[in-house]
This record gives sequence, structure tokens and C-alpha cells, in this order.
Amino acid sequence: MFLDMYDVIVVGGGHAGIEAASASSNMGSKTLLITTNFQTIGQMSCNPAIGGIAKGQIIREIDALGGYSGIIADYSTIQFRMLNKSKGPAMWSPRAQCDRKLFSYNWRLFIEKNTQLDIYQDTVTSLIIKQYQVIGVKTYFGLKIKGKSVILTNGTFLNGKIHIGEKQINGGRMAEQEVRGITEQLTQNFGFRFGRMKTGTSPRVDGRSLNYDKMKSQNGDIDPKKFSFFYNTKKLKKQRKCYITYTNQKVHDFIRNNFSYSPIYAGDIKGVSPRYCPSIEEKVFRFSDKKEHTVFVEPEGWNTVEVYVNGFSTSFPEEIQYQSLTKISGFEKVKILKPGYAIEYDYFPPEQLKATLESKIIENLFFAGQINGTTGYEEAAAQGLMAGINVHLKIREKEPFILKRNQAYIGVLIDDLITKGTEEPYRMFTSRAEYRMLLRQDNADERLTPIGYDIGLISSKQMMLLDKKRSKIEKCMYFFQNKNFSPKTINPVLYSKKSPKIHHDKKIETILSRSEIDIKDIVSIPFLMEEINKNDFSQEILEQVSIRIKYKGYIDREKENAKKLLKLENLKIPNNFDYKSIKSLSSEGREKLDYYRPISLAQASRISGISPSDLSILLIYMGR
Repeated sequence: MFLDMYDVIVVGGGHAGIEAASASSNMGSKTLLITTNFQTIGQMSCNPAIGGIAKGQIIREIDALGGYSGIIADYSTIQFRMLNKSKGPAMWSPRAQCDRKLFSYNWRLFIEKNTQLDIYQDTVTSLIIKQYQVIGVKTYFGLKIKGKSVILTNGTFLNGKIHIGEKQINGGRMAEQEVRGITEQLTQNFGFRFGRMKTGTSPRVDGRSLNYDKMKSQNGDIDPKKFSFFYNTKKLKKQRKCYITYTNQKVHDFIRNNFSYSPIYAGDIKGVSPRYCPSIEEKVFRFSDKKEHTVFVEPEGWNTVEVYVNGFSTSFPEEIQYQSLTKISGFEKVKILKPGYAIEYDYFPPEQLKATLESKIIENLFFAGQINGTTGYEEAAAQGLMAGINVHLKIREKEPFILKRNQAYIGVLIDDLITKGTEEPYRMFTSRAEYRMLLRQDNADERLTPIGYDIGLISSKQMMLLDKKRSKIEKCMYFFQNKNFSPKTINPVLYSKKSPKIHHDKKIETILSRSEIDIKDIVSIPFLMEEINKNDFSQEILEQVSIRIKYKGYIDREKENAKKLLKLENLKIPNNFDYKSIKSLSSEGREKLDYYRPISLAQASRISGISPSDLSILLIYMGR
């Protein structure tokens, strides 16, 4: 039935678990994925969308490294938008509205094609641990399965409790049983710290009961992109509309009058809520001066009437949810298909992990996803991918794979978690990345695909495609840097854009570097268009070259800053370094350095409470 010994056992079939299992098995580890329900593999428990601000960058990075989330999203997309196009390219973020059922179905197809990956429907209730090393798992049905390593990706299932008004239902998701035993084992027997967090979901409603004429239509991009750089997924030819409406004073007054029915304000919920994705009752309470809040009306798929009411997460009783919704423009005759609810669950503060996401306490035990205090499909998938890669490398006694903050948003995510921890559900923002001009969504393949190739997740064919793209970019850059515009050719364009005219020939690069001039303004010039067609410079190549030219100063500055950081990253601190013996360190510095065990001076510098003086003392004791 099972192998005598698996290389990797992955617990949980959510976004973290399926990326972890796919990565470890694709690298050659015999992997077992255990999930409570086959039908909810890759389930979108909240809104049916992938990507968004900073999250879209993460999905592109997962794809560039050889993960699957971007590919699955492409196969399931019903609308694609590039967010923040009015801002600089560091802020551009791809987002795909997905067909919820297709997304889960496609993940199942990909998993079942993987001959290195076994799947089993059961619930893991405890770990088999010997001398502080994990050697397997025990299941609800009493099975003992041996493994060299285990990745826990339990999501919201550890002692999960669902709240709808006064109703409290034990469960990890609506109609799905919670998991008991793992938290108790790790905390009582091995000294792990744990906490409680809370998240929530919005009501699903019948789209036929809504009046879309009262809402603002939100269309997809005219020329929709995709997430995957290499996989041969087709571009969208048709898209489904989303809609926007708003709450109003009537809604807010009704909610205020019913605060006592919310388990958040009745004191039933103890877990910490996500600051950046609050429930509607929290929005009304915390932002009492706001007259309205945006409500995004999102279809759940191609062929369903089910609609997700994004921005209206709630734990109110069903009747109050209904009464609140009917006061929103366009929702006057709404029919609720499924009520919203809040869910509390256990998580383990992530500073208890190494940079590889391996536990500091139990060897070969890895954690990924919401169990680490994060929120969001994208953050979970990224952690799953990194855990899957590192567990494979660990059991083969190879060097760990750690992304730096200047290499990827994934590097920022994991570094934040292990050095700062989190006391509220952590989500990624572009503002968290100091090098966001380097970490753009459009260049994730250039940054990370060579690394994915080196570790065995990217094929030779994919590397050839990247090399071809790089060559095209260099050729296009050379042309723009060396070809001139004459005044007669370019001045009409400059005049139309209210840009100063030129009196002598100027390089195309010089003209394009002007803030008011866009690549679209100049590529239509006949001789330039001829050159573009002759060399087959795609829109993607032109956009890449335009970014490099227009933002050269910002990019160069960030590269220089990253070089300075790299010097500190290269100053490695031995794992057995005796901080307690250095009396000249501040007491707080000694305590935190000994607890976090940073792997480099750069990581030590990011730990809250570590002073410049502490860093200087460390340098001296390291012989620098």
C-alpha cells in the first residue's frame, strides 16, 4: 500500500502542500501527499483570484523557479488585469480572476501525472519523532507511515473553529473537520510555541439576483497577459466581467447597531485578525469616518451563477449578513448561497524556523503556509515551493537553497518571517521589499530561472527560451542605444507630447528616457517599425527595454545598494557561535541572537532589538 520509507511526507493539500509535494517529487524525492479530502486539493477557500499587489510578483517567481501556481492560474483564468499600470513598473502586479473549480481540477491533474508522487486521503494526527528527529506520521485511521522528512502545511485546520454569529463549529473549513493532536504534541512534548490567528471569508451569492446596472463594470485588459513565462498556456480570447459597488451610510449604521451579534466584538474570537484584510464589521468600527467601502463582485467561474462578494468578509449571523447586503446598491434582491464566516486556527511563530523553513527544534520537520502565520494563496505557495526544494536538498546532504532579499519577493517573505516573526496574519506588499525595482514581475525569469535550472526544476528547453529572450533584449538595447532620431522624424511626436523639441540628431535611448515619452509613442515611426518587425522584437521585449532605459538610474542605485548588502550577507556566522559568552553585547542582543541564530551578519542586522553596537562587537569577535 505504501513504500517502506518515503523521502518526503507532505501533510495538507492546500496551496503550500501541493507546491511542496510537486517540488520535492520533481527533484527526485519519493513523496507522499496526505490530505483529508481529495476533492479540495488546491481549494480557493477565499476569493477566486491569484496574484494582485506584490502577490502577482510572487506567482511569477514561483513560475520562474519551476513551480506550478502560475501555470494552473493560466489554465483557470476568466479575467486578467495588470494592476497599478498608472504607477512605475516596480508596482505593476498581475492578477487573474479564476474559475474556482477549474483551478482545483487542474491542480489534481498535474499531481496525478507525477509518478514520483503518491497521494492518500486521511488525516495526520501526530508525528513520529525519535531523538528530536521526525521519522514519520500517524493518521486518524491508525496508520503509521515512515518518512525521512515531513512538511506540515495544515493551513487553517489545526484546532480550527468556525464562527457565524453565536454558532461555533469545529472545522478547518466549512463542512470539513478540524485537525487535533499535532499542536498538542509539538507544544507539550517538544516546547514549541504556538498562537491563534483569525481569518474570514465573504458570502457567496446568486449572481442572477444582482442588478449589475447599478454597479460599475470592471473589465479585463484588452491585451491580457499570462503568469507563466514558459508553459504553453493559451492567451485569453474572452473574459468574464467583474463589478464594483460600494457600501453606504445605511449599511454602516445597520452594522453598528448590530455589533453585539458579531463574535469579534462579543469576545468569542480570541485570534488576531489580518490588519490588511479586515471583516466588514471591523472596517466599519476602525474606519468610522469613511462613508463607503469598496465591494468587488467577482464571478466564481465560467459556467456558474455563484458570485464572491470580495470586501465583505464577515462573521455576523446569516440574517444580519443578508440585511446588510440588501442595503448595498445592486444587492437589493440578493440571494445568499453560502454565508460568510470567520475561522480561528493554531499557528507556530515562524522565528522557530531556519531560513530553509526547517524547524530549529525537530530535525527534518518543515513548516509552510498559514501554519507559519501568513495569509494568502501566493504566500503559502511560495513557502511550499521553498520547503519542498530544501527538504529534498537536506535529506541528500546538499547545500540549502536560500533566496536573498535582493533576489526575490520570496526571499523577503521568508526573511521577514524568520527574523521578525509575526503576531498578525502576514501578507506581502511591495513596500516590504527594499529592492522592488529589481524585483519586478516582468524580470522574474531572468532573476530566478537559472537558479531553478541549477536545482533541477527548470528544463533545458525552458533555459533555451530564456537565453533567446535575453539575446533579443540585448539586441534591442543595442539598437536603441546606437540609432539616432533626426529632428524631422521625432519632433512631431515630441510636440504632441509637450516635450522639448530637438535641434540635432539624438539617440533613441535619449528620447525614450524622457518621462513624458512612452515606448508606444515612438515605435510607430516607420523606420523604427521596420526594424522592430525585421528583428521580431515582441511587445514584451520592447517593454523590458523601455523599463531598463527609463529607470536606469533607479535600477543602478538599487544594484549598488544590493552589493553593499551582499557584503554583510557573505559574513556568515557559525551555527554554534556562543553569543552568551560575549558580555559586551547588550543583554537584549545576547538573548535575541541566541534565540534566532542568524546565519549572516545581514540577517542579524534585521532582527528587532539588535543595535549597530551589537553588530560592531560581532564583527570584532568574528575576526573582522
